[in-house]
Amino acid sequence: MSYSIRQVAEKSGLNAHTLRYYENEGLLPHINRRESGIRCYSDDDLEWLGLICCLKNTGMSIRQIKAFVDLSLAGDETLQQRREMLFAHKSAVEAQIQEMYAHLDKISCKIALYTEKYDNYAANRR
Repeated sequence: MSYSIRQVAEKSGLNAHTLRYYENEGLLPHINRRESGIRCYSDDDLEWLGLICCLKNTGMSIRQIKAFVDLSLAGDETLQQRREMLFAHKSAVEAQIQEMYAHLDKISCKIALYTEKYDNYAANRR
């Protein structure tokens, strides 16, 4: 199946400008074009785009994503490097999640404190 840039934008939640930027940066290196020059995205392109968005949304830089794409284009001899790159990224994401849980605990404690204080305040106003 093939998709226009507008269809891909709707499916991905990204705008056409971002899709063009990703292509220009080499993150989507195999986008075909019709004879008229219009981009024609495949299901494989959508799959790549999903991975790109996953990596970006979890804090990987465009430069790092580009390095991952370049390794992928180099073939199976880079499988170990790609695996190591993703493993390092996964570890960083897990550390961020733990940090966020610590922040969430602090916020929850403050909510409990303010709830108790408000309940006492409201009870004393009666």
